[in-house]
Amino acid sequence: QVQFVESGGGLVQPGGSLRLSCAASGSIFSIYAMGWYRQAPGKQRELVADITSDSSMNYADSVMGRFTISRDNAKNTVDLQMNSLKPEDTAVYYCNARIISRVTGRGDDYWGQGTQVTVSS
Repeated sequence: QVQFVESGGGLVQPGGSLRLSCAASGSIFSIYAMGWYRQAPGKQRELVADITSDSSMNYADSVMGRFTISRDNAKNTVDLQMNSLKPEDTAVYYCNARIISRVTGRGDDYWGQGTQVTVSS
């Protein structure tokens, strides 16, 4: 069993900033990668950014230079600093982690419940 606690979503004006945080806990042996995905109404869920345990990062082209992902391996947390937000960034943002279970030894993708980010004046 793996649990996520997500925080940091909300309403912000265009050009503003938000910081999303996600903490994973439970039957975790190790976490290969953690990241954030988003899903806007009527669209497919898409990768925003992810980071591996050795700090290799991957960003969607649409957020490059505006968003920064960071991770604390000891605490099993991942943060997403979002600057220069645009209306098109409006979506539900989901925390994701590829976790090796301490119980089964199997690796699976796990998802948080999602947090709403709305960029509007």
